Amino acid sequence: MDTDDVARPRGKESLTNRGRWGADDDRGTLNFITAAARARGVAQATTGRVVSLAHPITPVPMAAPVAFAEHGMPSAVLQALTFTGSPTPALTDVLLINVHHARSTHIDALAHITVDNTVYPGISVADATAGATVSRSSSSAFVEGIVTRGVLLDLAPGERLAENHVVTADDLTAAERRQGVRVESGDALVVRGGWVAADDPFGPLPTTSLSAVEWMAEREVCLYAGDIGDKLPEPSAAAPVLHNTALAQLGMPLIDCVNVTELAQVCAEIERCSFLFALGTIPVRGATGLPVNPLAIF
Repeated sequence: MDTDDVARPRGKESLTNRGRWGADDDRGTLNFITAAARARGVAQATTGRVVSLAHPITPVPMAAPVAFAEHGMPSAVLQALTFTGSPTPALTDVLLINVHHARSTHIDALAHITVDNTVYPGISVADATAGATVSRSSSSAFVEGIVTRGVLLDLAPGERLAENHVVTADDLTAAERRQGVRVESGDALVVRGGWVAADDPFGPLPTTSLSAVEWMAEREVCLYAGDIGDKLPEPSAAAPVLHNTALAQLGMPLIDCVNVTELAQVCAEIERCSFLFALGTIPVRGATGLPVNPLAIF
């Protein structure tokens, strides 16, 4: 029996890609980005207009007392500014980056979240982190960049979703029909709900349902980015489906803290919600995630 057939997601109890591309796979759904998917994305870049999907960050001096005052968490970026007097006078700095901060636009590596003491594609945490770095399903998968077609699904055009709205597969399908587009295998999915989680990460934010993740699996989405994610964990809350299921089980990289405001405005203006999606990271291997500046190119 074909391994691909065995591991293909089927139903809520078997929503996983673990084993689908073999025991040595560290790329997960990035495997859906074929040469044809890249070419489909490049074909969207016809005007040269570029929109960033990242929230800018202003560093906080490491010595400042407010460095640890944002929502009870360390600031996203701490900066130590230095001056070299010899041989060449220059300003330099050291940046301490809190990658998974609520105000940092970043991509999660597949090893970021553990399930039953394992990480994608089924490696024990001990084996994946031997040597005090991440040897499996790490940021190494991103060092060559990600280029494909991106599709924005705006779930609340001109408005924002209701408080605590749970996004379902029906919401995604309705947005497709309204916008006259279909998400295809290898596409990067960008979702707008109209909320900026970075402004109030503990507020009544919309969240994502398992049916929406099933929809993404069926469409073979290569990565998810949006202003709707998982809520910060609460003791009584169910497991966050984007991180526990899409990331850890499907092997779908997630881009958290995405800025989609300008993207939605441009898509509405030009009446097109597909674009070339281009993402580059600093080529750091062995990390659980990296800051990113995803670009939508029209």
